[in-house]
Amino acid sequence: MRTVQGVILDIDGTLVDSNDAHAHAWVEALAEYGIEVPFEKVRRMIGMGGDKLLPKASGLEEDSPKGKQISDRRREIFKERYLPTLQPTPGARNLLQHLHEQGLKLVVASSSKKDELHALLRICGADKVIEDKTSSDDADRSKPDPDIVQAALKQLGLPAAKVVMLGDTPYDVEAADRTGIGLIAVRCGGWGDRELAGALAVYDDPADLLAHYAASPLADISR
Repeated sequence: MRTVQGVILDIDGTLVDSNDAHAHAWVEALAEYGIEVPFEKVRRMIGMGGDKLLPKASGLEEDSPKGKQISDRRREIFKERYLPTLQPTPGARNLLQHLHEQGLKLVVASSSKKDELHALLRICGADKVIEDKTSSDDADRSKPDPDIVQAALKQLGLPAAKVVMLGDTPYDVEAADRTGIGLIAVRCGGWGDRELAGALAVYDDPADLLAHYAASPLADISR
C-alpha cells in the first residue's frame, strides 16, 4: 500500500492568498472599537483563530461582549471588502487536482469560520476534491492547539502515519506535530524556513511542490 493515503489541507496562505486580507480586516475592526494595533503585529498571528488572536492583539477574550462585537465586525469587513478580491496561491488548483487524481483522500483543517471557509474553498477549487472540512467552529481551540487537525484526521479515518498536512504557518507546524503527523510547508503565506522548522519539507508555493512532487514526501515510494 502507498505510504501517504490522506492529506490535511490548510487553506489561508496555503491555497488562497488571504493572510494579508485577514490581518487588514482585524486591524480595521479593532480600530473601529478604539483599539489601535499595528498591521505587522496582527499579520504574524494570522493562522491562529480569533480565540487566540484577539486576546494577544487586544487583551480581550473572543467570547466577551466587546470581543464578540469585534469578531463579528471583522467577519463583515473580510467578507465585504476583501473576500471578493482573493486569488488562489500559485499552483493551488493544479496541485489539488493532482492530489485528487493520485487517489489521495483530502480534508480541510482551517482556522477560518465556516461561512468564510465555503467561499475560500471555491476560490482555490478545493470544494470539488475534498472529502470533508473542519473549521474553527468545529473545535474548542484553534491552531496551534491540535483540535482542528485532530478532527480532520478523524474525518479521514486513516492512521496518522498515513497522513501528511499541507500548511504555511508555524501554527500549522505545531498543530500537526501535536497530532503526530508530518507537515509539508509552503512559504507563500509569509513565513520563512526558520519559522517553519520542523516541517518535513518546505516549498515556495503549491506550484513549487507540484514541480518537485516526485521527490516530495507525497510521492508514492511504495511502488
